[in-house]
Amino acid sequence: MTNFESPLSGKILELNLKVGQQVNEDDEVIVIEAMKMENPIYCPLSGTVKEIRVQVGDQVNEGEVLAVID
Repeated sequence: MTNFESPLSGKILELNLKVGQQVNEDDEVIVIEAMKMENPIYCPLSGTVKEIRVQVGDQVNEGEVLAVID
């Protein structure tokens, strides 16, 4: 299992993944608002989403675990 970490600090605007979903490397799975800009976050690897640790509206810090992918 691999922790999928936030590359920047900001607010979660969109979550485009669900537990059990298959994801591919470079899929756009999360949108984070930082400095009044929407930043798409791409999946770092292919696999199955085992756990999602954030919700829309959450503030996250750089390096915080967003999801766990196996």
